Amino acid sequence: MDIFTAFGLSASAGLNAYIPLLVVAFVARFTELIELGSPWSLLENWWVIGVLLVLSLVEFFADKVPAVNHINDIIQTFVRPAAGAVVFAASAQVGEVNPVLAMVAGLLIAGGVHAAKSVAVRPALTATTGGAANVPVSIAEDIISTILSILAIVIPVLIAAVVILVLSWFIWWMWRRANRRAAA
Repeated sequence: MDIFTAFGLSASAGLNAYIPLLVVAFVARFTELIELGSPWSLLENWWVIGVLLVLSLVEFFADKVPAVNHINDIIQTFVRPAAGAVVFAASAQVGEVNPVLAMVAGLLIAGGVHAAKSVAVRPALTATTGGAANVPVSIAEDIISTILSILAIVIPVLIAAVVILVLSWFIWWMWRRANRRAAA
């Protein structure tokens, strides 16, 4: 089940870099649901948790301010995949998975989610709503990231089902799009 947890957490990092790291830090610190091995146990340190809280607040507010949110997305292009790599490796208990493979998988998953969000979804919303949808969508992303992070830890099989549904929808959407282009 650790692998499903890792996939869910790294996908969540693609939406918000710090929420899944904070969820893992708090869950590991206060419950037995996650046991972090070295060096990932550093996430449980109060100084690390404090820094993650501050960074989370900075990202939360930066993502809600017009123009600043675009700069934040550029910065997060590097941070979110890195957070996905860390959270994937930490939650997959690297002893069971090659550490390089775990970090690459997390990087690709978080980077893919972030790319879809920042290259396709957000620009389309900004263009069609004149930027009015940016704040509600940003809040929705934070909520989804939080719920996905918690569910990835508590019910990892649900993450597998969600991943299958999302991939199926994406394949169907790409197939439909290709057929429309071929018909035109």
